[in-house]
Amino acid sequence: MAADVFFVDIRSRSFRENSVSKVKRLFDAAGLGKLIRPRDLTAVKVHFGERGNHTHIPPVFVRAVVDKVKEAGGKPFLTDTGTLYTGGRKNAVDHIVTAVEHGFAFSVVGAPIIIADGLKGDAVVEVPIAGKRFSSVKIARDIVSAGSMMVVSHFKGHELAGFGGAVKNLAMGCAPAAGKKEQHSARFFVNEEKCVGCGDCVAVCPVGAARVKDEKSRIEKDICIGCGECVGACPEKAIDLDWATDIAPFMERMTEYALGAAAAKKGRAGYINFVLSVTPDCDCIPWSDAPIVPDVGILASLDPLALDKACADLVNQKAGVKGSHLSAAFEPGEDKFKGLWSHTRADVLFSHGEAIGLGTTDYKLVTI
Repeated sequence: MAADVFFVDIRSRSFRENSVSKVKRLFDAAGLGKLIRPRDLTAVKVHFGERGNHTHIPPVFVRAVVDKVKEAGGKPFLTDTGTLYTGGRKNAVDHIVTAVEHGFAFSVVGAPIIIADGLKGDAVVEVPIAGKRFSSVKIARDIVSAGSMMVVSHFKGHELAGFGGAVKNLAMGCAPAAGKKEQHSARFFVNEEKCVGCGDCVAVCPVGAARVKDEKSRIEKDICIGCGECVGACPEKAIDLDWATDIAPFMERMTEYALGAAAAKKGRAGYINFVLSVTPDCDCIPWSDAPIVPDVGILASLDPLALDKACADLVNQKAGVKGSHLSAAFEPGEDKFKGLWSHTRADVLFSHGEAIGLGTTDYKLVTI
């Protein structure tokens, strides 16, 4: 049976049609308030953005979700988990400081911030699932403990996953560092013909797996945790992965982690995707590149897989922006994420997600 996916565009010509009002109307149309019981401690799962990134979801939109949770009788808190790599969100203290610097202070959003996997990422619950890759997954304790959850995601590109939306926000976003490591698993190598020995990979590697020897970088596979930070940092694009054999298993692992996070909130989770500022990279990157398509709008659903499929379809229907990081697929109807990262396999996310019961790709788009 097709899942309902509700959509509002980004056009406004009066104060009654501003984007904050549209978020609230979308929340109501999708029935998200019905998921919240009185006095529920409701997790509002967001990505606060890495330092240097400015295209994460604006706090004013998150405030609209918080207000609707309160209206439904819930007690909302903003949450995320610590990162696998070094940066401004590695531990709970730095993470909260970064969030506040990006405008997610209580005075702005009306809800406290709780980093769901604890001070150092060790507050973890094993959630059993029936997957191909996992029989259980590691999910942050306070996400499991919450009574309900609103998963609020910025839909954009991603070098490994193709794109990041509700499924990735569930999978990577609800997992502690140990769970993120289980999902990545792949190991990277250096193309010595391209490498100039600049050492940028050494500077970002969180575990010391990258080294420069004889003016060329090396990655020690027995140390590498597969986080991919070196790939984004390398100015020469000299660091690579065996895309043909490693990407599909990565997508399956990520999808199964999303299943575990959703299972911990079965029947109590709603999903909102902001398809605005569709950048080539995840908000974990400490910069923001130009969008690859014009703004699309905001979508909501009770089904994370249907929601991501609808968002991907709407992005692909747009004409690509010339001069952006997009190198192909500029025409409407062409796969924009393949135009960014030709090695990605979003099809695996959708097919495996359906196979394990995460959701459906059969959706009905309801414009409100």
